Amino acid sequence: MSKEGKFLIYCTEIYKNEKSLTGKQLAELFTRYRVWEYIYSYYEALHTTGAKYIVEDIDLYIEAGKSGTA
Repeated sequence: MSKEGKFLIYCTEIYKNEKSLTGKQLAELFTRYRVWEYIYSYYEALHTTGAKYIVEDIDLYIEAGKSGTA
């Protein structure tokens, strides 16, 4: 598995746990707002940050997607 793939799994687990989501809920949310692609595309920047920042960044990305600016 690639380092990006491993990081994607890490991000999904920390986000799922922080938000108390089921795996299905997380998958639906990340698919609806294309978070999978976002994390993979911005691996270089995100992997240098901490878990709290990653969760906050994903929240901001989802909010931007809801308002149509992502």
